[in-house]
This record gives sequence, structure tokens and C-alpha cells, in this order.
Amino acid sequence: MVLFNSIVSDINNFLWTYVIIVVLIACGIGFTLRTRFVQLTMLPEMLRLLVKDGRSKRVHGTVSSFQAFCVSTASRVGVGNIAGVAIAIVTGGPGAIFWMWLIAFIGSATGFIESTLAQIYKLPRGKNRFHGGPAYYIQNRLHQPAVAKLFAVLISITFGLIYVSVQANTIALSLETAFTVPPLLTAAVIAILTAVSISGGMVRIARITAYFVPIMAGLYLLTAFAVILMNLDKVPGMFALIIHDAFTPQAAVGGGIGTTILTGIRRGLFSNEAGEGSVPNAAATANVSHPVKQGLVQAFGVYVDTWIVCTATAFIVLLSGQYTIGGELTGIALTQKSLESIFGGLAPGAVALMILLFAFSSVIGNYYYGEINIAFFETKSRLPLTLYRVFVVVMAAFGCVAELPLVWNLADLFMGFLALTNLYAIARLAKYACAALDDYITKKKSGITEPDFSSNTLGDSDGIHAWNSK
Repeated sequence: MVLFNSIVSDINNFLWTYVIIVVLIACGIGFTLRTRFVQLTMLPEMLRLLVKDGRSKRVHGTVSSFQAFCVSTASRVGVGNIAGVAIAIVTGGPGAIFWMWLIAFIGSATGFIESTLAQIYKLPRGKNRFHGGPAYYIQNRLHQPAVAKLFAVLISITFGLIYVSVQANTIALSLETAFTVPPLLTAAVIAILTAVSISGGMVRIARITAYFVPIMAGLYLLTAFAVILMNLDKVPGMFALIIHDAFTPQAAVGGGIGTTILTGIRRGLFSNEAGEGSVPNAAATANVSHPVKQGLVQAFGVYVDTWIVCTATAFIVLLSGQYTIGGELTGIALTQKSLESIFGGLAPGAVALMILLFAFSSVIGNYYYGEINIAFFETKSRLPLTLYRVFVVVMAAFGCVAELPLVWNLADLFMGFLALTNLYAIARLAKYACAALDDYITKKKSGITEPDFSSNTLGDSDGIHAWNSK
């Protein structure tokens, strides 16, 4: 088993360092140019849509744009935003944060393309309810059912089972460390909470995350803001250090600027999930008048994850001064130590509660990606979905008491295959997302405040099933 884990780890290192990163960056730059920098030019519209929908009255039984945004945010904003950024600083130095910011900017265009495509090729699932994602646009528009089914199986296993276990494991470890809570007790509680949260399907998950995510992110950002205020005199120097080390890393960074760049890029890609094919599953569920609306909202989600939440962790670690490049103290332990140096003995418990919020939100967000891909197989029996929910609850409990290094590596390997499959699809279909963007911008310029969309808009309605012709 140790040998197998080592082999999988070596494959991951090669795949993510030399293949996926290159493809993701190339696609991101290409999408940025093809959309004429949508992540910058449409930023005010992203904010308008998010605020407007967040204040709108909910229609019972449907998923709003804001709720779909919260589901995707719940999934990608996990413990990696706390632990992963700390690891990046220790491994690549403060300069890694600059490259993390840069890849988020590029990845936002990718996020726009994949989420807009998910909206265009989504399928009806009842009155004003929808489902979709990469498996759906691969089958419905590219007409490659075997590839679509492979994607559906891989994402169901990776997110719905493996990642659920990983997040639950982190919850158990943090509670045991901070409050000496036995892992078995945590397993029982997490299993019950998971069962209750997922039993109502997407609508219940959307309602939970719509309240859960703002509170979760708000508490963490308030903590980071307090750290900044308490160390305001150090902030200019911190920014200068990040920019300087991005191009001239400290000697302690093994591998020099190459390590700094790769570390920042990998942290950004793993964190915001742009291009990996997970977020479109949530994006497709939103009930909106135009696909571009949800594409823009999800593009902004990349910024929320990396520019806001990950940056909050970076500021906490850098301003506390507790890190050592190449040192043994890293991950969650470093973030906890950083907060403890500022706030004292309350920090371990506070970090444990933050981890609980972040990780559990990821549990229910990750579950949904599996549910929507179980539905892809269009079986009339509810048995597959019921069994899937049982397995999710079991894996959540199992994760609390298991050692999971091999599971982590296998999940990363599956995620690599998911990303390559999705990037292949969206690279071929990007022209339709760009055409939808042009339609949206044209209508906005003509004075239409809330543009609509029909199956005739693109001039090619092949694979479009959820939009009526007008």
C-alpha cells in the first residue's frame, strides 16, 4: 500500500506540475482574450447581479442565482483555504501569493466559460428546476456519451465520497486537538448532520448554503480584518515582500523562482477549481433569464475564493510572522499558531470552529456534485440516489476516524482526469459561451436591463433543451 501511494503521488506531481497547469493556463489566457477580458470589463455587472439576486425574494422550489453561487462557494471554500495557503507560503515563500492572485485572474475567464456552457446546455428537472454540468454538455452538444458517463462517475466518487471523507477527517482532527472531542463522537454527529442536510436534495442544500456561506466567510474575514488593524504598520511592508519575492525569492525557497511560481499557481488552481468541472454542476441549477448571468456570478466566485478568502489566510500568516520558509510548522497548525500569537489562548478553539464551518460546508457542497451526476444516468428508480446518500453519510463518518493520505492522492488523481476532460470540452464549445456573452452585452447596450435568452440566440440550437425558442 505504501508503494502504491508513492506511485500515485509521483503521477500526481507530474500531472499537476507539467500537464494540467500548462493546459489550464493556456486555456485561461485563451478564454481571457476571446471574451475580451470578461473578468475585468464585466466586474461591475458581476457585483450587480450578485447583490440584486441576493436581495430578491426566493421562489419556492427553485434555485436562485445567488443560491447556486453559495453552493459552489461552499464546495470550493474549504480547509484548503486555511491550510493550503499556509503550506504555499512555507514552500514557495510570500511571493507565491502574487502568483496565486494572477492565476485567479486568468481562471476567472475559464470559470465564466464553463458555467455559461452549463447554463446553455442544462436540462429541465421539473417546473423552473434544472440540472447540468460537464457530463451534460459533453453528451448533449459534443455527443460523446462514453466520455460524459466517465466524467459523471469520476466526479461522483471524487467529490461525493472521497472529498467528503477528507473534509470530515479534518473536522475530527481539529475538534480533537482543540476540545479533546473523541473522533467517534464527531463521526456520529457529522453523519447525522450530513444526512439531514442532504436528504432534501438540491433545494434544501441551496437554502442551507445561502445562509451558511455568508456567515462562514464573514466570520473568517472579520478575523483577518482584525489582524490587519492590529498590525496596520506592517501592511505596506507585507505587500512589498509579496511583490519582491514573487520575482526574487528568498534563498530558503528550494528551487528558486520556479518553486515560487508553481506553488502559487497550484494553490490558486486547487483552491478556486476554475476549469476542473465541478462548479458548472451548481451553476446549471440556477433559474436565470440568460446563461451569461450565472457565468458572470460564478466567474466572480473565483475572486471570492482566491482574492478574498485565501488572501485573508495569507495576511494572517504573513502579518503574524510565525512562518519559516521550509520549516516544519505548516498547514492548519501554522494558521492556528499565527492566530494564537495575536489573540492568545482563544485561537485554537476559534480555528477549530472555523474549520468546522468551512469543512462541513464543503461536505454538503461536494455531495451535490455527486447527486447531479447520479441523475445524469436518468434511471427512473430512486434506489441509486438513495444508495449514494447512504454511502455519503457512511464516508463522512468513516473520514472522522480514518487516516487518509492515499485517499487524498487518489482524489487528486481523479481530479486531474476530470480537469483534462472538462478543459477538452469547454475548449471546443467556448465559441457558444462567447456568442452568448456578445448577445448579453448587445442587449445591455440597447437599454435592456435584464436580457433574456432563447434556443435561437446562438443560431445553433443543437443540445439546447431548457430554453424556449422566441
